[in-house]
Amino acid sequence: MTKRITLSSFTSDSLKTIWQQGFTENDPEWAKWNAPYYEDYQKYSTFNDFKNSEVATYLLSSSCKCIVLNDKPIGTVSKNWKDEKTRWLDIGIVIYNSQYWSGGIGTTAIKLWITEIFENMPHLKHVGLTPWSGNQGMIHVAKKLGLKKEAQIRQVRYWQGIYYDSLEFGILRDEWHSKF
Repeated sequence: MTKRITLSSFTSDSLKTIWQQGFTENDPEWAKWNAPYYEDYQKYSTFNDFKNSEVATYLLSSSCKCIVLNDKPIGTVSKNWKDEKTRWLDIGIVIYNSQYWSGGIGTTAIKLWITEIFENMPHLKHVGLTPWSGNQGMIHVAKKLGLKKEAQIRQVRYWQGIYYDSLEFGILRDEWHSKF
C-alpha cells in the first residue's frame, strides 16, 4: 500500500482524531519519548475538555500542522522560536500511534515541514531540532535528512534515575536546498 503523507492545518475533525489517538490514555507510549522528563502529559476524558485545552489551542495555531497518512490524522509537526529576534527556530514532531513509527513516515513529515518552513519564511537561514539522547528514533531521522549535530549538552535531561544528553541538530537553507 502506498503511503500518502501530507501536512494540513488542524480542523475540528482532525483535532478529535488526535485527541482519541494521543490524549485519552493514562500513560501513552508517545509521551515516553517526547521529552518525558518534563512530565507534562495530561489525559483528557472528553473531547470538549481537550478542545478547550492549551494543547488544542497550540495545535490549532500557525505553529503546528497535522500529519495526515492516507487521509487519516496521525500526528503533528511543530515549530517554535528559541529566539525570534535572532531568527532561531526549532521544530518538533509527534506521531501518536506507535504502529506508524519506524516506517519512514516521520522522516517524510519532517522533510515536508522543513521544506514548507523554508518556503514560507524566506528570511530564515537555519532550522533546528533538539532531541534528547534517549530518543534514538528522532536522532536517526535528523541524521537521515542531513541535519548536522551542532551541539551536545551532556547529562542535562534527568529522567527515571538516569541522566541523558540534549542534542542540537540543524540545517542551513543552502544545505537543505542542495539536498532536496
